[in-house]
Parts: sequence; structure tokens; C-alpha cells
Amino acid sequence: MKILVLGVGNVLYRDEAVGVKTVLKLQEEYVFPDNVKLMDGGTLGMQLMDELMSCDLAVIIDIVKGGYGPGTLYRLVGDDLRKSMSFSDSLHQTDLVDTLIYCDLAGHRPECVVIGVEPEDWKSLDLELSPKIAEAMPKLMAEVLKELEKHGVTYSKK
Repeated sequence: MKILVLGVGNVLYRDEAVGVKTVLKLQEEYVFPDNVKLMDGGTLGMQLMDELMSCDLAVIIDIVKGGYGPGTLYRLVGDDLRKSMSFSDSLHQTDLVDTLIYCDLAGHRPECVVIGVEPEDWKSLDLELSPKIAEAMPKLMAEVLKELEKHGVTYSKK
């Protein structure tokens, strides 16, 4: 099974960067097998089609507007995907649900899971995460690793 771990978000807008920062931290701290690709998806939107179509499972890390307090973690699948900022009207270039629909039309739509966190501030221009989200980041990383384990992935610390 080919797995894509995709951190999305705009690194210029405080907590909007948590997906990208989490995937970069995972790359720094862990070694994954060849069937797992970690990628900074930034705000690429439709440009992610090739990567999404080449995997069987996409684990997407993003901020999620779920209505609970900042730092709350979420695991989204199916219809709940639109709670993820990259699956709704946001700073991302396009709605990722639309991108997945195009993948389906082109012949392959991967299984998708969003591991996300409720943001504290995703609108301010700032290169640093808000304190609550920075504090939640290790738990977010642990949830991503747990999701990979569910799919038989073994990894090691560097």
C-alpha cells in the first residue's frame, strides 16, 4: 500500500501552518519505509492530483474547524472531511474535496483521512504557531503515527 502523509496549509498564517510544520517535524525525527511518502503540500490544491493519484491512502494534516476549543484533535473521514480547512473555503488554492473528485474522474481516488487540530488563530500573518497549537503539535504527531500504525506501517526514531 502506498501512503502519502500530506501536510497542508499556508505557512504565512500562524496556525494555518500546522500541517506543513508537523510533516516537516515528522521527516526530521522519524524514518519511514519506502511505501510512505511525507510531503509539504502547502497550498498547492489541484497541483496535488498526481501525488494523490499515486497513493492508496492519503493522511492529511491540517487545521480543522470542528467547533471545539483550540488544540482539540480530530480524525476525519467521509462526509466530515469538509471540516478540514483544506476541504472548505480557506486560504488554500482549491477545495481538496474537488481535487479528490477530479482524481476519481481521472481514474483513482485514494482513501483519505484528515488528522487535524482546532486552530486558535489562522488569520494573522505570523510565522509562529499560537501557543496552544504549538503545545498540541506533539499530540498531533502521535495521532498521525497511530494512523500509520493502523495501516501496518513501522517506523523508527532517527
